[in-house]
Amino acid sequence: MTSAVTAIPAAPSDAAREHFAVEFTFETDCWDVHHALSKEPDFILLDVRSPSLYAAGHIPGAVLLPHGKITRSKMSAWPDDTLFVTYCAGPHCNGAARGALRLAELGRPVKIMAGGITGWLDEGFELATDE
Repeated sequence: MTSAVTAIPAAPSDAAREHFAVEFTFETDCWDVHHALSKEPDFILLDVRSPSLYAAGHIPGAVLLPHGKITRSKMSAWPDDTLFVTYCAGPHCNGAARGALRLAELGRPVKIMAGGITGWLDEGFELATDE
């Protein structure tokens, strides 16, 4: 008996390798961001949520820049080749993708941190607050 999982065969290994390799050019994960922030980060982590959500709890070292406020003039504070990593509330939120799209439209290198705040907390990492 065939299940819904096996009804459609898996992609050939070459196609799967290509697909999954490309995903890493678009996103990173909470663990890798946490590890990089513990050293000298080679990217800028952008919290693209609202100021009130940022104040309530954000990833230490993140810069607040709501996705709707990402503009060419604001991005001029960083060199053109700076890699930005965006995050939002989590998998149920598309703010990170909205921010990433705005950055890409400005010609800036960008990745999304998969999982957002939800993923960060799931990994057991702490948030900073503005208190």
